[in-house]
Amino acid sequence: MIILKSSEEIKNIKKASKIVARVLMEIEEYIRPGVSTKKLNDIIDRTIRKLGGIPAFLGYKGYPASACISLNDEVVHGIPSEKRILKEGDIVKIDVGVEKNGFFGDGARTYHVGKIGKNVKKLIEVTEKSLYLGINEARAGNRVGDIGFAIQNYVENSGFSVVRDLAGHGVGHYLHEEPLVPNYGKKGQGPVLKKGLVIAIEPMVNMGTFKVKVLKDGWTYVTLDGKPSAHFEHTVLVDEEPVILTSLN
Repeated sequence: MIILKSSEEIKNIKKASKIVARVLMEIEEYIRPGVSTKKLNDIIDRTIRKLGGIPAFLGYKGYPASACISLNDEVVHGIPSEKRILKEGDIVKIDVGVEKNGFFGDGARTYHVGKIGKNVKKLIEVTEKSLYLGINEARAGNRVGDIGFAIQNYVENSGFSVVRDLAGHGVGHYLHEEPLVPNYGKKGQGPVLKKGLVIAIEPMVNMGTFKVKVLKDGWTYVTLDGKPSAHFEHTVLVDEEPVILTSLN
């Protein structure tokens, strides 16, 4: 069931989403060679709690950490570890969910560690731009397929591929709600976007094949060909003009 939110509910979702935005901004200074993904996770956990939130991922369906931290060919849901040490040239995807007063916000960014190659830099830039092209379609009266089409069209014309096995989603009362928001699709298809709908739009873009697989840990998705993947995500309110809730503005 698709849940439309009242103005009061949207205010609460925005509070949780602002914490997500702060965390994703503040963690950037710690992303450097020699830092473990577990240390990043611990900093994220402390920051969320300091800002009055609860880490929404911790314990969600058994997930063992407060953030999903994925390196290089890991697409999403990477589990932080003391053994995963950042090194020059890595790309790091950090996905954060926050609960505050019973409402949820969700967001993600891709960071780079030191210098990266031109192709990887382009992958990150294309993924981020595709997010905003998708957000631009999150207007009342459009359909979910309009978001997916905008993302897919730009990504594929840029020489990359969109992951098909994972998607964005509704968010607010729960971390994951209906509708699913795929990063591919056709214009004019899928559920109608109505005012008051809050969705997480999150393109996951691969340098090579769109195909992915899950590692033995049961969580971490990696690209099937071992090539890099990038991920960006915002929590967005559907209105006459889309409103990004996971923004510091």
